[in-house]
This record gives sequence, C-alpha cells and structure tokens, in this order.
Amino acid sequence: MVGAGVSGIGAAVKLKEAGFDLLVLEKGGSVGGTWRDNTYPGCACDIPSSLYSYSFAPNPDWGRVFAEQPEIRAYLERTSQAFGLTPLIRFDTTVTEARWDGEHWQVTTSKGHYTARVLVSGTGPWHEPLLPDLPGLADFPGEAFHSSRWNHDYDLTGKRVAVVGTGASAIQFVPKIQPKVAALHLFQRTAPWVLPKVDHRMPWIERALFRHIPITQRWYRNAFYGGLEAFSFAFRHPKVMQVIQKAGLWNLHRSVKDPELRAALTPDFVLGCKRLLMSNTYYPALTRPNVEVLPQAIARVEGNEVIARDGSRREVDAIIFGTGFHFSDPPVAKHVFGADGRSLDEVWQGSPQAYLGTAVHGFPNLFLLLGPNLGTGHSSAFTIVETQLGYLLDALKTMRRNGWHSVEVRRPVQEVFNTEVQEALRTTVYNAGGCMSYYIDKNGRNSTLWPWSTVRMTKRIKDFSPADYLTASATPAREPATRG
Repeated sequence: MVGAGVSGIGAAVKLKEAGFDLLVLEKGGSVGGTWRDNTYPGCACDIPSSLYSYSFAPNPDWGRVFAEQPEIRAYLERTSQAFGLTPLIRFDTTVTEARWDGEHWQVTTSKGHYTARVLVSGTGPWHEPLLPDLPGLADFPGEAFHSSRWNHDYDLTGKRVAVVGTGASAIQFVPKIQPKVAALHLFQRTAPWVLPKVDHRMPWIERALFRHIPITQRWYRNAFYGGLEAFSFAFRHPKVMQVIQKAGLWNLHRSVKDPELRAALTPDFVLGCKRLLMSNTYYPALTRPNVEVLPQAIARVEGNEVIARDGSRREVDAIIFGTGFHFSDPPVAKHVFGADGRSLDEVWQGSPQAYLGTAVHGFPNLFLLLGPNLGTGHSSAFTIVETQLGYLLDALKTMRRNGWHSVEVRRPVQEVFNTEVQEALRTTVYNAGGCMSYYIDKNGRNSTLWPWSTVRMTKRIKDFSPADYLTASATPAREPATRG
C-alpha cells in the first residue's frame, strides 16, 4: 500500500481485518496525507464533518459542522492507532519505482526494496503542488511558497504580499492573513463562485447524543448525504444549476458594495463548472483598504516586482501560490511500470483512465484508490474510498479463493466504461459550464470526475466481476510478500 492518508488508512484497516499480509509505505513522518501537508492558516474541509470520516470509525466529537485541518489530522491519527496500523507502516519511505516483473511487483524505495503480490496506490490527487512556470521567479529576492508548503517561520506581519490563485485554499487563507499584511495583491485569473458556508460549532448536547446514542449520528450523517445527493442532480443539469447559483450572486452582492470590485469578482461560468467554494469571510476580506484585486494572471517576475499580463506591476516582499495540485497528471504515474515496461504516465499520455477508476489494463494486480473519473463535485472522498475498498476486498478474496496469482482488467472492458463516462460527462456542468478547470487534462478530456450520483457509484463499483479480467493461476514457488 502506497500512502497513509485517507485512502491508505482505510485500505489498511480493511485489508488487516480480512487477514491479508500488508505493508504501508509512507513518504512522510506521520499519517494524514494531504491533511498532514496542508497547514496553511484557515485550512478546513468543505464537506460536512459527519460525512468526512469513515463509516466504520465515527467521530461523535467533531468541533464544527465543517472540521478544520488540525481536527481532521488528529482524527486520522487516532483512527490509525485505534486499528493498530502503526506496526504496518514504514514512515519516511518514498517509493521511487514500482515495476511488474511478470509475477510480482518489485517496489524500490528510499529505504530498501520490497516484493509484493498486489500493489495498491493511495497517493491521492491532493498530493503534489502545482506551481506556475513564471519567468524570473527563481531570482525573486523575497519569500515564495505554495499554500500546501506554508512557511510558518516567515512572519507576514507588515509585508507586501502577492497571492496567486483564487481556488479553495486561497479563499481560506486570504481572510486569515489580510489583517496582518501591509498590502495584499490578489492576482485572479478567473473569478470563482463562492457560496455562504453554513458552519458553526457543534453544540455539546449534539455531541453527547452522538456519543451515547450512536444511531443518532448515523441519522445525522445520512441526512447530510441525502441532501448532497439531491444537490448532485444540478451538476448533471446546468440549467438547474443556473438557478442555484443565484445564491452565489446574493452572497457576492451582500458582501461587496463597490460596483467595480463586484464586477471583477463576478464569475462568467456556471456554478459547479469549477470546484464549489464556500466562505463567509473571503468577500469581506477583499473589501478591506489593504487589499487589491487584480483580475489578471501573472506574466513574470522582475526583481521584487510581480507583473500581470496587462503590464500592471506590484512590488512585493512575498508571493504565496494558491494554485492547486497536479490533479489530472498525478506524479505517481511516472514511477509505476506495467507488464510491457511502460509507465502509467506513458500509457495515459496525459489523459488518465482506468476501469471503475480502480484497475488499468496492462498493470496486473494494481489497484488505484481515488483514481481517474471518481471525483465528485458534491460528496465526500471517504464515500468514494469506502466504495472502492469494498471492490478491492472482493477482488482479493476472489483471487485467494480461486488460487489466482494475478488479475488484469480486459482492454475492451476498460474502453467501453471510459467511453460511457465521457459521453455522460458531455452534458454535465463540469464539461458544459463554460469554464476551463483542473478537471480537464492537457488533452482537453475530463479525466477527473464521475458523471453520476454516488448512489450509482456504490451500485456500479460494488462486486468484483471475474469476467471483466484476465486471470492467471498462482505460482507457489515464491512468497507473496518479502523484503530484500
């Protein structure tokens, strides 16, 4: 198992319970994945806490409706410890190459070599920060960092700061740093939709109820799930979403009175075409005297000046990038090599695709968690992961029961599925909403999102079907998992 974030912890719990011999390789010094790495001010979840957790490890003590980063990281650490995963995890161990040799996966790491029957990738899409290739950035004399690699040792007090990007992280950290800085210049390539965030502290009586009568927490979780599933209808019908986006316009108009600033902050695409953002503090922060919104992308850096595409220049002490992650071009793809010696990156050619977002033809015994076209614009990553874990366990149990050494999804099965996905995406707000988002890969294909509801996902990605796979009998001459 590669990675000890949300996917890796969930997989390790279920594989351990099923009696499989496993090892988790984690590049960091602790569990948590993206919730360990992202520590920027204001970092929080935009999915309700009750849904942003494992169904098999409920947390009755969430402090807020939308949990903040420290609380989520603590939950993941606590879950890992409660299920006895620590002895199974090798921390500070970076996987540099995984190669299928015809019988096993040969896994090379920064701390030795491993051989495994099955390889499960849980590296996640919020893993490697995406930085723009800006001319002159390397010679910038000030401080520059990505939001996911926040420099807490650098004091922003009284500094002139350029913020690049207006995505999910920026709308959270901008209100937090605005009161400290002397000047904040926000470079905005595209104005995002920002909805009100119905967030508050969880009353003690609710937490007590969840702790002593667990079924009430399940009801609470199911209520949120049902509401979000109903909302997902609008993602598949852009005309419905255009009605809902009036809430975003209302939020903008009530918060920003200056007509010029409001015009700059008004999106020109349908709500949901890009990731949904929620905040009650972002718009008010942009109206403060020390904040300037420049509706321009950055063109280059010259000395300590940041220059926009329209030629505007701003002298700054620091640059903070809120520019997201390598979402549709996962770096792990360059390090995993299949049956014909080609890497996932070479096979995908810029457009990741898999069968049910989980298995890839040419890569026997490889299972991807949160893989291609499994993202949703409305629901929890935990829902997706747990759906896949059911499929993974069924696959491994089927292999064990039948004495199969390997399984590999058939090419036609994978192609038919992906054709179906792309056709369904064509009329969704993701593809037809009038924007260019990180959902779309470099070839112009949406290789990120699931075009249907998660109810349909759980039904579709449920049972492992041997007919969809090429199978090979086991060769008992070698052990299934050894360390060299």
